[in-house]
Amino acid sequence: MSIRATYYKKNTSYLICKRIAVLVWVLYHFHSNVNAQSIQELSSGWKCQVASDVKAAGTILSNRAYPLDKWMRAVVPGTVLTTLIENNLVSDPFFGLNNEHIHDINKLGKEAYTFWFVNDFNSTYAKGKQYWLHLRGVNYRCNIYLNGHLVNEQSNVGMFLRHTYNITPYLATNGKNRIAIIVYPPDFVGNANGGQGGDGIIAKNVASQYTAGWDWIRPIRDRNTGIWDKVWIESSGNIHIKEPHVITIVPGIRTPAGVQGPAIIQSTVELENPTDNIISGTIQYKLGNDLIRKKVSIAAHTTFLAELPEYTIKNPRLWWPNGYGRQEMYHVNFHFLEDDKVLSDEKQVTFGIRDIQATWNAHTLSRQIAVNGQKIFIKGGNWILSDALLRLSSQRYDDEVRFHRDMNLNLIRVWGGGITERPEFYDACDKYGILVLQDFWVSGDCNGRWQDSLKVEDTLTRRQYPDDHKLFVTSIADQVKMLRNHPSMAIWCGGNEIKPPLDILKSIRDSILPILDGTRYFFDFSNSDSMSYHSGDGPYTIQDPKSFWEYKNFPFNSEVGSIGIGDYKSLERFLPKENLIPPYYNLAQKKWIVDSVWEYHKYISYDSSVEAYRHPTTIQDFTSNAQLVNYNQYRSLIEGFSSHMWDWYTGVIIWKTQNPWTAMRGQMYDTYLDPNASLFALRHASEPIHIMYDPIDSSIMVVNNSFKQQHLKAIVNAYDTKGNKQVLSESDVNINASSCKKTISIIQQLKSMKPAFLLLRLLNDKDRAVSNNFYWLSDSNGNYPYLQQLYRANITVTAHTLNSGKIKVEIINSKNGPVSFFNRLSLVDLATKKRILPVFYTDNYISILPGERKTIFIDYWSTTAKTELAIEGYNLPETYFKIQN
Repeated sequence: MSIRATYYKKNTSYLICKRIAVLVWVLYHFHSNVNAQSIQELSSGWKCQVASDVKAAGTILSNRAYPLDKWMRAVVPGTVLTTLIENNLVSDPFFGLNNEHIHDINKLGKEAYTFWFVNDFNSTYAKGKQYWLHLRGVNYRCNIYLNGHLVNEQSNVGMFLRHTYNITPYLATNGKNRIAIIVYPPDFVGNANGGQGGDGIIAKNVASQYTAGWDWIRPIRDRNTGIWDKVWIESSGNIHIKEPHVITIVPGIRTPAGVQGPAIIQSTVELENPTDNIISGTIQYKLGNDLIRKKVSIAAHTTFLAELPEYTIKNPRLWWPNGYGRQEMYHVNFHFLEDDKVLSDEKQVTFGIRDIQATWNAHTLSRQIAVNGQKIFIKGGNWILSDALLRLSSQRYDDEVRFHRDMNLNLIRVWGGGITERPEFYDACDKYGILVLQDFWVSGDCNGRWQDSLKVEDTLTRRQYPDDHKLFVTSIADQVKMLRNHPSMAIWCGGNEIKPPLDILKSIRDSILPILDGTRYFFDFSNSDSMSYHSGDGPYTIQDPKSFWEYKNFPFNSEVGSIGIGDYKSLERFLPKENLIPPYYNLAQKKWIVDSVWEYHKYISYDSSVEAYRHPTTIQDFTSNAQLVNYNQYRSLIEGFSSHMWDWYTGVIIWKTQNPWTAMRGQMYDTYLDPNASLFALRHASEPIHIMYDPIDSSIMVVNNSFKQQHLKAIVNAYDTKGNKQVLSESDVNINASSCKKTISIIQQLKSMKPAFLLLRLLNDKDRAVSNNFYWLSDSNGNYPYLQQLYRANITVTAHTLNSGKIKVEIINSKNGPVSFFNRLSLVDLATKKRILPVFYTDNYISILPGERKTIFIDYWSTTAKTELAIEGYNLPETYFKIQN
């Protein structure tokens, strides 16, 4: 049977020509713990073949004389499925029902997804050098051959375990080499029967669990089998530096500005000696003008842990979370000098000087997080992973984390059913000031927290998953070493909604973290009583916006979520035209009727919320209304939690802020990095200093997330549908640091006026706006009939290119017209009118008052296409504007 016949069940209804470009690792991006000068990454030139079609042994395959003419191009880093997509052997599994026409590994058999990956590479061989092969992630088992030699005596096992081999004896002296790696799927692929993690068997591996399906994704057919992370070759002298570790201690309570008191730097490195001789020398690094060094001797064929002298740094530049201060970073190079003369190896480490504390708040009965002695109200998002097919890249990580920065969030929780993200993700979190709560790889669904008829084994049996506890513990130790230098890495967590088996838990808590890290708090699981008393999470569906203000949730909720589809242009990227049908309510059946492809893509119902605006007769109407619902839902969520900061809550983490698959639920931007209204709702509602309207008692509140008292002026204006303005209130507000305060009530004015819109504004002592918040008010039934009375807006738009990838847009609304309500800006390709993605807007889904001027800045890195600006709003049809140079 041909490869095409094996992997793709032909069905002309779903032969979609649309494909997702495979995101591959950029050659010049390396993790900060890797010395780029001695690195050769093997990221191109790979070929592969299904193992059952290859009769030769690895010792033969890894000889350049063996022909590879009929082998196909392979994606490395990548998976078998990403390779099949790249070679047009399967269609995009994100589109429509294409995923249903790719054979599942549980039915096809593991042999069909067992592949050989081969790469011919040229290298420079120098006598006296040591050469090291690094594999940063293989799923799930593999054997490695180089130039006719078996490199690993035992098979590599486990998705989350890096491997390094000394390949000096195997490299060809003429520089012409071939590496051949056979990769086997997970030992237990499980039945993707519709349960969370399928039948649960996937959790018997030390691997991600979502690949067997979840409530936000359909099964990944190859279970992500492949060389899914980087492969590189590194050279060194006789001593190889490994796992440099920097710990920073920041005593006392600090503020971002001014001269800082001293901080303490502690550091260790592992020094590996592969030779037959004792090697003596000096390990050292330089910080500022100071050289920190230690003389050591390393026995033959051993690895020695060198602890360098403690160093006190004066007036350090501190690292702060997003919204509280700058994200200052330091770069140091560790050098080993053999006999104090010859440079043997060097490694660069990037770190931030900061201290993270997690204390118990006896009032809220939840954990409270502080950075550099200052308490931080946590506003976070749950992250599953960047891409469900593991098409990972530094650029995409940067884009996604930047979106979280732009939402004024300060934490991302990396969910335990996914992966330990790659170091480039944490690099982006370091850069943008996003703290990370990192789960390890268990879940309540697969690992037996609940009875589940779809699971093969009972809860007690599942609570002992995975099968290989030693591998799990070894993998955790390895991943902790990989990530521990990142200042963004804030909290470790044993798992999602359940703790790991007791012996694993004890190893993490009592051995691994105290020895290898010792600076971060550890939750035994994500909704543990040690995180938040009365453990729990949710809800996950649409809520009455008032409920976030009125009803007390868990005091530090690790998961609370809602709806979040994109607009029409987002949906048409992955839904066939015939399925672009909005849900509708069937009176006879008394239920909402939803298209089958929407259901396949895990649609969460908006129920009747979209009907509050205007009855949607088209998909465009439905998705436009949905953006209004999105905005109100997520603004209310964050504002409701912020209104009770330090009283009811110490933090909240939204489920979820992104999607690695085309799921039609909880997200602030779609899989293609197109933001929806939720992102900009959070951008406003989460701003460091914020003014907001309490819908319960019609009072005005001010939130101050900064570390200093604020003296402000609060202005409340009302507008009718014709744009007429009335000043409801002007008052001075003095608010303490890190607090929330009620100011005035406008309930009487609202009763007498019944305005359509409210504009709340905070001004500083220079009369500059530090917060603007625009509300549209419902009637007593929760509807917005007056919006249909809005006349067409009359706006003037100018757009100018500032420099490559940056545009300034100015929008002016007519003085005599209505509010230009809820406008979406889009940067589009001039020829196709398709949106350029990703694009970063300083604001979007904006409403512009009569006579008001708004300035928006646009930033994007895809600068090859000729562009123009599109704007459409509730009372403005889509209009295009030229961008002036």
